[in-house]
Amino acid sequence: MNVWIAIGVTAAGCYLVKLLGLLVPAGALERPLVRRLAALLPVALLAALTAQQAFGTGSHLVLDARAAGLGAAALALVLRAPFLVVVAAAVVVTAGVRALGG
Repeated sequence: MNVWIAIGVTAAGCYLVKLLGLLVPAGALERPLVRRLAALLPVALLAALTAQQAFGTGSHLVLDARAAGLGAAALALVLRAPFLVVVAAAVVVTAGVRALGG
């Protein structure tokens, strides 16, 4: 039963956050600082999620095959490879490190 309470509270919270976003005056959203922050926020959140998934296991910091794959993807991005090549490089390096490491 606690799971359904958590789901209900989360749904209500999401609805309230959306409602608060609709109640913000348009003039506040047109400010240059707000526009710059809105443009940078998705990039920062994606970077944080990527780092957490690549270097974290539970509450511990780890360096394993995922970090090697992320490094390969970063190198492919620096070399301006197409997106599918970036993903393929990450997959191949991650699989290779896992195969060699057991």
